[in-house]
Parts: sequence; structure tokens; C-alpha cells
Amino acid sequence: MATTWIKPIHKAKGRTVAATLAGSIGYADNPDKTNGYEFVKSYGCDYYTAANEFALAKQLYEQQTGRGGRAGDILAYHVRQSFKPGEITPEAALEVGYALMEKFTHGRHQFVVAVHTDKEHIHCHCIFSAVNMDCTGKFRNPIRSMKIVRQISDFLCAERGLSIVENPKPSRGSYRDWHDNQEPQSNRDQLRDLIDNSISAGMVFEQFIAAMHSAGCEVKRGKYLSFKLPGAERFIRVKSLGDDYTEEALRERCLGKRTVVPKAKTDATFIPFVITSQTKFGLLIDIQQKIQEGKGMAYANWAKIYNLKQAARTLIYLKENGIDSYDELAEKASSASDDFGVKLKRIKEIEARQKEISELQKNIGTYGKTRDIYKKYLASGRDQGFYEIHRSDIALHEAAKRYFDSHGMKKTPSINTLRQEWAMLESEKKTLYKGYHELKGERKELLTAKDNVERLLGINRDAPERIADREQKRSNSHAL
Repeated sequence: MATTWIKPIHKAKGRTVAATLAGSIGYADNPDKTNGYEFVKSYGCDYYTAANEFALAKQLYEQQTGRGGRAGDILAYHVRQSFKPGEITPEAALEVGYALMEKFTHGRHQFVVAVHTDKEHIHCHCIFSAVNMDCTGKFRNPIRSMKIVRQISDFLCAERGLSIVENPKPSRGSYRDWHDNQEPQSNRDQLRDLIDNSISAGMVFEQFIAAMHSAGCEVKRGKYLSFKLPGAERFIRVKSLGDDYTEEALRERCLGKRTVVPKAKTDATFIPFVITSQTKFGLLIDIQQKIQEGKGMAYANWAKIYNLKQAARTLIYLKENGIDSYDELAEKASSASDDFGVKLKRIKEIEARQKEISELQKNIGTYGKTRDIYKKYLASGRDQGFYEIHRSDIALHEAAKRYFDSHGMKKTPSINTLRQEWAMLESEKKTLYKGYHELKGERKELLTAKDNVERLLGINRDAPERIADREQKRSNSHAL
């Protein structure tokens, strides 16, 4: 019975962007509620640094576009998804929440998904950045976003045999009042929208048919091409949808000989699940292992369909990226991991040095501000009465001095020199971050494709080099 809502996260008055985001994300991935971060997953960012990464993306967005920076800016969006008590495991809830965010954001925004297990009902908290991955635009919350996110959630839950709420209760009365005043979209309009979302120039016609089938439509081939929407009672002949939707027209659209600009959508009654190169793919499921763990046949049937979809997506990815052999794929995956590791290592080095500079600046400032008091204290012969009056300043000065001694500093650098070094490091870090997310996504796709191909081709996944590779990926993931 997945019930879902979405709310914007505004910049809090008197708080920085990072602090506002840290408060929201910190609530979501609270280790006391997520079994010590076990049920937390992120996309395009690392969940323990997500607040800073979201804040950096907003800063880059403002620099590139000149927009933003106002009080009350929307920094992110918070989506909550609740499930029927006793019907789903935390692991499965995390998978559903992650899939919900992938489909709702189309993979264009960083997000964090956390499953809370502290209540009787398992529920997900999903927070995604308002700024997109390339920092050139923001998510514009459409008036029907609540309905859209609920429909995607319902589709994912229905696909997995989970309960859904047929008639969700209104939130403060606004959603139901708004919803009841809307005219329902006809089945033909829904089918036109689904076709427009599933078809693209350059695809084979059979790929389009497969995409429609994957979106949940029944397909009837014969004298007339017909589709039946999920839950609908009748097939609809495509020729009845208009001149741009006849079978001949659809074949022309696949070949790029006919271009159709979809009408502006006023509703999102159905969100298709389409197999295209833009759809992110996941790892194949080891069905036998899951059955041994106690999963039922319903899960096994769903997993078989899931694996077919992932295999199709993997094949499309390999073809579109010109990868013709396993060796080439393995080489590209290894190269991407190496490049990512180098970039990540440098980012971590910069952040560590910036932390050192901040600490050094703090101690230099403290030392300078308390120096005169400390000199008078020494001149007084360490008078106890003087010490009691100026205890705080003297303690701070001595702590700063101990810091310099522990770092072997006989002479401290000037504040201006440190500021210049900080600025240079910050500039380098921003440059690295521009390609960081793209490289991270490319690496993930290559490693996922490699694992899928190994399973499909029966390559020994327990060979020594495979074990070493898995350990390396695991250590890299912990470092992110």
C-alpha cells in the first residue's frame, strides 16, 4: 500500500545551504533508523557527503546561470514512500525507492534513498537535488508532480506484487480537491503519450514493439496493429489514433522519416517503463541464490522478467557504445575505474589540504588575538589572579601554540598566503568535480555491463582475479 508524497526543501532562514541540506539528509539517513546506514543508497553522490555535493552543485549552477541565491530557494525535494506493514523487507523497499527516484528524475539529479525500519511500517525517505547533474538547470516542480510520483510508485509496487492505495487520502484536502476537478485522460490519449515516449528515430521497429510490451501493453499483430493499456478492457488500433500513429507512420518515425512533436502533456496518467539507451540498467539477479534464501516463486517469476529487461538494456548499451567483445568491455571498465580512482584520490587530497588550511587559519587567528594577553600573563610571572581573569584567552593561546609545535612550525605562513592556496585548490576541485559525476556514471555503467555479460556468458566469477576485482570495487565504494 505504498503511499507517497513529495515536498520541496527550502533554504532555512539563518542557515547555510549545506547546513539546511545536512539537516534534511541527516534525518533521512539517520543510522538509528537505517540499521547503521545498511539501508541507504545514493546516486550521483556519496550519501555521507551528499549535503556538500548538493550545495556545490547549487553553487556551480548559480555561477553558470547567474540565477538563484535568493532567500527561500528550493535546494532539494523530499519524497516519502510508505509500505504495508509486514509486506516488504528493508532490502526490497530500498530497491523500490531507488527505482522510483531513477524513473522520476530520469537519472538527471543526484539523490539519496534511505529506508527507516524504526516504525511498524517500513518507509523510504528519498531526497534529490533540485539542480541537475551538469549544473545547468533545476527541477521545475510541475503542478501534477504528486500524482506523477504516486503513479510511478504504484507501477513499481504492482510490478512486484505489492499493495497500493487505490484511493489515497487527501493531504490537507488540497490534492483530492484538485484531483476531483480534473478531467480524466482518455485511453487513446494515454496510448498516444505512451507511444510518443517509447518511440525514437534510429530504433528498429521491433525495438519499439518490445518497448511497448515492456511498458505493460499487450500487443496484437495482424491486419491491424493494436495495443491494450495495462488495466484496459479493449485493444486500440493504432490507425484510430491519427495519421501520425498508423503502423506505416510509426515505422517512418523509427526510420527518422517522420517527426512528430508530442502535444504538451497536461496529465501523466501512466509512466512507461521503456527499454532505451537512456534507461539505466542494473545487475542481473542470481535467481537460484534468491530462492535458496527463501524467496518464493512469485519473486522468481518477477526476477526472470527483470533479468530479460536488464539483458536487453545491456545489449543496447554495448551496441551504442561500439563494444564488440568482452575483452574490450573489461578493458574499458578497468580504464574507467583507474581514471575515476585518480580523480577521486586528487579530490580527497585537496579536501584534506583544505581542512588543514582551515585548521591552520583558525589557530593563527586565535594565536594573534590572544598574544598580547599571553605576553602580559608571562610578564606578571604567571600570576594566578591574572590567569583566573583571562583563563579562556590563555588556554586558547596555549592550545594554538601546542598545535604549531606538534606540526613542527617555527614560523607560520601569512593568512593571505593560505587564502590564495585555498582559492587555487577550490578552483582545481571545481574543475575536477565537473567531470567527476559523468565519469562516475560511466564507470558504474561499464562495471554493471561487465558483471551482466559475465553472468550471461558464464564467465567464472569466482576466479582469483574476479575476487580481487570485487574487493577493489568494494574498497572503492567505501571510499566514495
